[in-house]
Amino acid sequence: MIKPELLEILACPKCKDKVVLDDEGKYLICEKCKLKYPINEQGIPIMLIDRSEKLDS
Repeated sequence: MIKPELLEILACPKCKDKVVLDDEGKYLICEKCKLKYPINEQGIPIMLIDRSEKLDS
């Protein structure tokens, strides 16, 4: 699980907008870019544009 303090300072690497945690705690979501960034098994967010996935509509 991502700590709230960390979530407050994380930003989308593409647009620099805030990201939010998805309901399952597996992705960080950028609503502006419509991208989701995975969180690995150790709870570390992978904030790389080339590792992001498009949001399901």
